[in-house]
This record gives sequence, structure tokens and C-alpha cells, in this order.
Amino acid sequence: MPELIDNYRRIAIVMLSAVGDAVHVLPVANALKRAAPNIFITWVIQPLAHQLVYNHPAIDEFILLRRSRGLLRVRDFASCIRALRRQRFDLVIALQVYFKAGILTAATRSPVKLGFDRARARDLNWLFTTHHVPAHAMQHIQDEYFEFLTYLGIDPNPVEWGIVITEEERKAQRQFFDPIDRPVCAVVVGTTEPERNWPAKHYARLFEIVEGDFGHQTIMVGGASPTEAEAAQDIMRRTRAKPLHALGNNLRPLVYLIDGSDVVVSPDTGPLHIARALEVPVIGLYGYTNPKRAGPYRKYQDLIVDGYARYPGEDYPANLEYRSDGMQWITVEAVAERFELATKKYTKTKEP
Repeated sequence: MPELIDNYRRIAIVMLSAVGDAVHVLPVANALKRAAPNIFITWVIQPLAHQLVYNHPAIDEFILLRRSRGLLRVRDFASCIRALRRQRFDLVIALQVYFKAGILTAATRSPVKLGFDRARARDLNWLFTTHHVPAHAMQHIQDEYFEFLTYLGIDPNPVEWGIVITEEERKAQRQFFDPIDRPVCAVVVGTTEPERNWPAKHYARLFEIVEGDFGHQTIMVGGASPTEAEAAQDIMRRTRAKPLHALGNNLRPLVYLIDGSDVVVSPDTGPLHIARALEVPVIGLYGYTNPKRAGPYRKYQDLIVDGYARYPGEDYPANLEYRSDGMQWITVEAVAERFELATKKYTKTKEP
């Protein structure tokens, strides 16, 4: 029998990292607050994902797990556990299935700790929870998170993300975009995982097509990790286009840059899911990861460029299999076709 949300007043959500996964948590938090406006939600999270959601109205409190190295990491865990132990919760929603998340779930004081079924609870996480959502075939990550709502008797619809852009950020957004007199295409030029990345020579040619054939201003967005910085430099050496460089360590400018763009091109990484949440048309480059599990949710699937399929029309299921050679099968021509479709079919919709 489903648990009723009315049985709980203080809820802890454990989802530490991964910006894309943090985006998927937001519709869960919104649905919880719609169903029971008086509940108090605490989110256990790490600093990078916290930058995205720190001011979200559905979350009442954050407990941060810092990301130090060596002995400091042990100290950070101990500090987070102490913060958790000072409170008592009615329910823990354990969305992350890595071991470190399981440790924090175990340390949280609550009579009900809801996690995935044993088959999906990797790293022995089923041992750290008291209740489990029913077994289910693997599906889109967002739908898997919604299984927790179903267990609690909550309808996840309407699916709402509600990422907040502050007035100060709106001002910075206007300052960036006002001098640009044409549509803007934001391109995520890399991730911290090399297997997810598209070759620099392909990006270089795509920038030329987007600027020359479609008349858009391109901007390079994403993080400032060594992998991403090197990719950006390699692209600039190869292209005749003139993309604006907007990579950086702070996630907040990335949010308003994506929000202000007309189209986004991205591999499977956090900014892709931010674009989807902000209703910005996003062309997803999928080869290493499965788009049926990690694609933009319920929209822009027709803009996905599928290098994951081993042959055209392969009817693969949603799964966790990684295909290390998939990104090499994505052609510039296929991405350009999706870009043309995006400009003809979709009009970006967002709050002013």
C-alpha cells in the first residue's frame, strides 16, 4: 500500500551531486509541496548542485557535504553527519544510490527511509533504507524519481522545475545579451568525462555552420575544468567562427546564459537538463549514455542526435549500459539538421 504524505511533516531528500540529477529532484520537491504545503523539506547536497537550487522555494533547508580531499574528506563527512543527527525526520527519500549517500541515509534519524528496490539500489544502498519502491523495469531517471511520489500517493503532474533566476542575475543577463543583435546558440563544449565529449573538430565545424548558415551568435558555455578548458582552446584553434567564451566555475551565470539563449547544443551533462527545465530548445548529443534513460524529459526528444544506437532504428531499452564509441558516430550534418528543426519548430518560452 502506498504511504500517505499526510503521515510525514519533516522530510529529508538525499541527493548529493550531479547537476542533472539535481534538476530531476526539483519536480519531486514541487510535487511534495503541492500535496502538503506545510511539510518541511531538507535537502542533503554537495556545493556544486547547491549553486543551482540554493534559492528554490520548495526547499526549506540544505545540509551540505563539502568536497575536500584526504583526511579533510573524513572531517566533512563527520560534519554533515553531525548536522543530520541534530534533527529527527519523519521520512528520508534516498534518491542517490552511491555508497557515500547510503552512509548519510543510514546516519539520518528517521523511522522511514525510502529507497529503490534491491535490483536498482547499487552499492548495497538497499541496506541503508527501511522501505523500498516496488521493483520496476529501468526507465527515464525522472520517471524513476516519480516512483517515490507514487509510493507516497502523490501525482507528479504537472511536472514543474521552477529554477529561480534572481533580479540581479536578470540584470547581468541583460548586460550580456543586449549587445548581441541576432539569435544566440549556446554550446556546451565538454564535460568532465571524456567519453561523453564530441570531438573538437566537429564542434569547430558546427560553430561555422551555426554562425554562417543560420546567422546565430554562438557562445561556449560550461564548466572550467581542465578537460573543458582544453576542449574550448582546441575548438578555437580549429574554427573560423567567432564564438563568445563564457565557460566558468560558477553555475549561476551558466543558468542565465542558457535561459537567455535561443537554442542549446549539449552532450549528456547538467546544462542539457537545465535547458530542458528552462524550456529552451536543446539539441542533445547522445552516444556514450542512453537517451531513453537520460534524455531531455518529455520534450525535445526529436532534437536528440542518437549515436547510442548501433544501427538506425535500434530498439534498445532504457538501461545503464555505456557505449564508449557512441559519440564518434554523431556527424556534424546530423546536428545541423536538428538545429534547423529547432529553429523552425520551437519558439523558446520563458518568464521575462
